[in-house]
Amino acid sequence: MRAALNKLATELETIDAVMLRTEIEFGHLLDQVHPTQRANAANLLHYLALRSLDIRELQDALHEVGLSSITSSESHVRGQLLAIMQHLGAKKGKDEIFFNYSSGKKSLAQKSAALFGPKQIDSVPYIMLTFDSKMADDYEKVKNMLQSGMNVARINCAHDDEATWFRMIENVKRAEKITGLSCKIYMDLAGPKIRTVLRKKKQFKIEVGQSISLVDEALLGHEKNAIGCSLLGVSEQLNPGEIVLFDDGLIEARVEKTEAGKARLQILRISSKKPFIKAEKGINFPDSTLSTPALTEYDLACLPFIQKHADIVGYSFVRNIEDMAQLQEALGTGHHLGLVIKIETPEAVRNLPNLLFCGLKEKNIGVMIARGDLAVEIGFERMSEIQEEILWICEAAHVPVIWATQVLDTLNKSGVATRSEVTDAAHAALAECVMINKGNHIIRTMEALRNILIRSGGHHVKKRYTFRPLSIATRFMTP
Repeated sequence: MRAALNKLATELETIDAVMLRTEIEFGHLLDQVHPTQRANAANLLHYLALRSLDIRELQDALHEVGLSSITSSESHVRGQLLAIMQHLGAKKGKDEIFFNYSSGKKSLAQKSAALFGPKQIDSVPYIMLTFDSKMADDYEKVKNMLQSGMNVARINCAHDDEATWFRMIENVKRAEKITGLSCKIYMDLAGPKIRTVLRKKKQFKIEVGQSISLVDEALLGHEKNAIGCSLLGVSEQLNPGEIVLFDDGLIEARVEKTEAGKARLQILRISSKKPFIKAEKGINFPDSTLSTPALTEYDLACLPFIQKHADIVGYSFVRNIEDMAQLQEALGTGHHLGLVIKIETPEAVRNLPNLLFCGLKEKNIGVMIARGDLAVEIGFERMSEIQEEILWICEAAHVPVIWATQVLDTLNKSGVATRSEVTDAAHAALAECVMINKGNHIIRTMEALRNILIRSGGHHVKKRYTFRPLSIATRFMTP
């Protein structure tokens, strides 16, 4: 038995050495982050080092002798490793500064509060509500949303204008003053708008196997069987064999060839009820690497208003650290805004660690899992896996996460929830904040969400399950 324990201690010491070596190797990243973010940035490096190894057999061996298997330790990964080593007789780590379970949990809670403000129930995630145009002139509804649990008001800069946004914000500020409740203002930059463009007709009939052209809007009148693209020059950046998706993935096409200003596509799949491509529908390029900047001229024009009136800015369609640097330069030093990195492309998922280190240069940072575009881009079957990986890595960095898109969407639109979306909403308790989109039943949806989150939050903290008393067991034990 002693020999087995010594072997475990040796394996753990090897992993600890890898963590420390990684911290030295990537020390330049730690030197660049905000001073308040350095410790959690180091924890992120330790976690990335650990997750680059295959430790499944080690975890089984630790579990077999009654020790922690290192799972559920994202926020304090090296502290957990050293604690196990000390149980095995090692004395290493007593004089070192690192996160343990309590301090890691406290750090994430503090950073969430700094970004999203105070909330009434600690165990329940913050709730973000998306405003529609009507809320600019409906103070009573805004007040009702605040009283029903809204913590963050989301304004999408892709819609409406500054005058409308200002009235929305004024209603929030007035409701805060009357109720005594707090609500942060979150404004989403629109990002590059990639939409279908049609001339003369509102829809374009298609069939499987058909060839069509995707062209710059200016060439639309000169090409037969053509769909226009609102973003100039996109078609020239595509390569043969790459997939193009229309209307949230309902229509799938493959690039056959490209030339100046256009790309020839073959229709592979039509999953919509009717075989039409309509105007103003989204276009996704999951296989392509586009040079289009995430920060548009329109976004830059919106920034002065956002800096004056908002608490948090959401950065849409971020892909790499160059995108991050562009926004940070535009915001300038000393700004007060919290920055939320929206993960909605495969490239952003691949670059998540680098995006986080770049974001950790800010005092307040968050990540949004924008599941709408992300699911279309990476494939719906991979969404569950990817959203959990994002949650784990962000927890290691002590970066709060917003769980967004289609949360209780059917309930919000029709007044009746589906069984699957209730389960999905319960899973949202793993995040620090949950976003609800616009809908006719938003108050009812928010109340249902709070009820689901309160029940779910009692069973686990992040992915660590807690053993609160189960009514099923209690009834059995007390007949």
